[in-house]
Amino acid sequence: MRRLVLPLVILLAGCAPATQNNTASRAVFGEGILPPMKTFAPQKQAQTTKSNTGLARDFMELSFRMESGRALPVFTRFEGPVTVRMTGNPPATMKGDLNQLITRLQTEAQIPISVTTSADANITIQAVPRSSIKKMLPQAACFVAPNVSSIREYRSARRAPQTNWTLLQTRERLAIFIPNDSSPQEVRDCLHEELGQALGPLNDLYRLPDSVFNDDNVHTVLTGFDMMILRATYAPELRSGMSPEEVAARLPAIFDRINPAGRKQAAAPASPTPQVWNQSIQTALGPGADYARRQAASDTALRIAVNEGWTDNRRAFAHYARARLLQASDGEAARRQYEIADRFYARSPQTRLHRAYVATQLAAYELADGDPVAARALVEPHISIAAQSQNASLLATLQLLRAESLAMEGRADEARAVRLDSLGWARYGFGADWVVRAKLREISALNRQNVPA
Repeated sequence: MRRLVLPLVILLAGCAPATQNNTASRAVFGEGILPPMKTFAPQKQAQTTKSNTGLARDFMELSFRMESGRALPVFTRFEGPVTVRMTGNPPATMKGDLNQLITRLQTEAQIPISVTTSADANITIQAVPRSSIKKMLPQAACFVAPNVSSIREYRSARRAPQTNWTLLQTRERLAIFIPNDSSPQEVRDCLHEELGQALGPLNDLYRLPDSVFNDDNVHTVLTGFDMMILRATYAPELRSGMSPEEVAARLPAIFDRINPAGRKQAAAPASPTPQVWNQSIQTALGPGADYARRQAASDTALRIAVNEGWTDNRRAFAHYARARLLQASDGEAARRQYEIADRFYARSPQTRLHRAYVATQLAAYELADGDPVAARALVEPHISIAAQSQNASLLATLQLLRAESLAMEGRADEARAVRLDSLGWARYGFGADWVVRAKLREISALNRQNVPA
């Protein structure tokens, strides 16, 4: 299940002007016809550099536990070729994004998977209104369920044994429910995470910095690590119904065969994540809780991270969550928390993408302070990683911040060119034109030159 934990948030209450007055050249993009949507060309993500010992440990934790913490008694997967079909009312971009993903699963994970129009497909991807998903699971943006093929069927069977993952012995028929009224990027992100879970791991681990199987939602497409886990899932040495002990005994040979570069590497230490930390983060950043509960949950998550002695992405994310909550009431305190998060993320090259998210927030502060040089220095190093990670909303935001910094320096032509380039990505990342224009106005409002006296 995908949760909207880490959306891009720029607004700096109390730190930036609330109104704005676009220049004439900016109004062409803000109020006129937007440029065509941009989409990413097919590309392979960088292969994981983890040790095989670490991969085996991660595989076991991902494959034999649910997000809720419940144990899965046996290993399950599809046995034989896998077919996938789309139903419902899919948006225009969904077919192309699905075809790109299927090709990656075939080549990188070496899974025998193909698209079909047959009603007896193994996996049915149904595109439905977001409201239909919220009625089933209020906290989910999208989800996958076993032994059903439609949301109507799931509605009738969601409390029946057939949809209980812990009772599953093998995978034969599953359904993925995707919102058809979300941005193209969110639809694609749901395709990647939910199809990945339909085929393989059902768990999400916050300690994984390089995976979509992580509820921080930093990575939006299946990574090299994810493809390695999926390739191991469909190794011929494994089969549905195996016990954890049987799978664990076969994993060293499997990873030595499919990942020879990881044979002699030492495994990095990995401490467990208490379930209460997971729950605290979800309460702090997810829907359904008032501000007091969110604040208390954020305090709990940060206290656990400190007491556990974490210095990894979980410690950084706890500070990021704290900053998000403080931003509306104490902008400078939030800024300090973003800076701390960035320092922890900077400790590992695996969290470069995470730093890009933090950079958008810190650059917004610099623009609000009237320092375009500092803002640009923050965002420019992260533009390439956002593009490599195929994250259009992040890429567009970084570019819009860069454009605004150029405009503040009087470099109008350069600013206009960068802004125009960003809007095609914004249309894919944010969706509706009014959302794109709102993002334009939001970032423009950080520049006090755009505010009428």
